[in-house]
Amino acid sequence: MTYFGKNLKRFREDRNISQRELARKARLGTSTIEKYESNEQIPDTQIILKLSTVLDIPASELLESETIAHHPAGIDGEIEQLIKEIGVKRTKLILRKAKEFTEEDFLRVMQMLYEIKYE
Repeated sequence: MTYFGKNLKRFREDRNISQRELARKARLGTSTIEKYESNEQIPDTQIILKLSTVLDIPASELLESETIAHHPAGIDGEIEQLIKEIGVKRTKLILRKAKEFTEEDFLRVMQMLYEIKYE
């Protein structure tokens, strides 16, 4: 989730929305938005969904890292590297399961993975 704050700020600025306006629309405090953008605080799944709705973007885009490079065949360079690191077999298994997830399921899984790793 280290990219969350950077992505939130970028999408907010792309839409010419101030932190105050985003906070008002999402029913949060301005200081909370400031903490999210500076990665001092990580929001829970419901807040991520609320922010994605206000910004009119898929919640997953708030969680994604930036694209590193594009492969000539159209495969993102970072994805290609991740496949190499975890292996084709594990990648296929993960992606097959991920296809079945709703956006909310995916965010819950991401939150659980974060908690396992950092708490």
